[in-house]
Amino acid sequence: MTRTTLFAGAALLALGLWAPAKAADIQIASAGPVTGAYATFGAQLKNGAEQAVADINAKGGVLGKKLALTIGDDACDPKQAVSLANDFAAKGVVFVAGHFCSGSSIPASKVYTEEGILEISPASTNPKYTDEGSWNTFRTCGRDDQQGQVAGDYIATHFKGKKVAILHDNSAYGKGLADETKKFLNAAGVKETLYTPYTPGEKDYSALVSRLKDAGIDVIYIGGYHTEIGLIERQAKEQGMKPQVIGGDALQTNEFWQITGPAGEGTLMTFPADPRNRPTAAAVVKEFKDKGIDPEGYVLYTYAAVQIWAEAATKAGTTDSKKVSETLKASGPWDSVLGPISFNAKGDITKSDYVLYQWHDGNYHEL
Repeated sequence: MTRTTLFAGAALLALGLWAPAKAADIQIASAGPVTGAYATFGAQLKNGAEQAVADINAKGGVLGKKLALTIGDDACDPKQAVSLANDFAAKGVVFVAGHFCSGSSIPASKVYTEEGILEISPASTNPKYTDEGSWNTFRTCGRDDQQGQVAGDYIATHFKGKKVAILHDNSAYGKGLADETKKFLNAAGVKETLYTPYTPGEKDYSALVSRLKDAGIDVIYIGGYHTEIGLIERQAKEQGMKPQVIGGDALQTNEFWQITGPAGEGTLMTFPADPRNRPTAAAVVKEFKDKGIDPEGYVLYTYAAVQIWAEAATKAGTTDSKKVSETLKASGPWDSVLGPISFNAKGDITKSDYVLYQWHDGNYHEL
């Protein structure tokens, strides 16, 4: 372990960001954007991980030991994610349920590989995360090439002859998702009218909207996060446009409607079949609702990541990450709140079920 890593760990300790844990506890962590524009998703990961740990510990823990959970904030920033990964290593973490943003998971996974830490992301969908990953990269969600196919095929089928714009925020997630949707749209014989990036974090997208309006765009596919998509859609409607806006799984948060208001009516998005409605999740969903928490988005995907890791460690008889990784791939399907899950050699789930949802009157439902 490097002196830099030790110093970073000491700094975190001084800030009180490390929760005290017994020496015999098994150290695990969850990482996501606890602060920043995408903090709503960090809260989803935090809720899922905390409930999973509480439930596992209530049943005796793993291998006779209790789990000690550390929540880390990467703010969806790649550099902060790498720093956080080093901090986890200094603490002796053996497993991470995270990160949320693909742009964080991909660089952090390189640190975890070197430090012998297993990572199961509940939300990072960029194919590079596992395609270019190592023995330690897994995810309980699907991939951009899977949801991009659903979106691309839908646009080609339902909007024939319409002018389509594809926007992205240049992030690993946003651009990756936009490019996959573009690929399948083009394969279906449809060429987009406009393909362009936008700058995340801005408040005024009027210039971009004017460009879309001048081009006569009917359908806007946006690869990015709910904050910017909501603003772009709202400002488009304010300029008199009535486009069909379509996004990806990052619109699975009620904060989207808080940004758009009625302007978000009819917005489409891709996400797997609602995990809250699965029989395997009923008991856990009730636990959340009894606490006043709606386990939307990636809450249950994070719960499943912790749950499956615990099952694999128990089966392997060790928390050694390489042995747990081998067990995850060789055995299965694993029981989870999401239903049975199996992993392929890359660490991807062997079955995905992306569908389209539509926003209506402040809520979203499957089409």
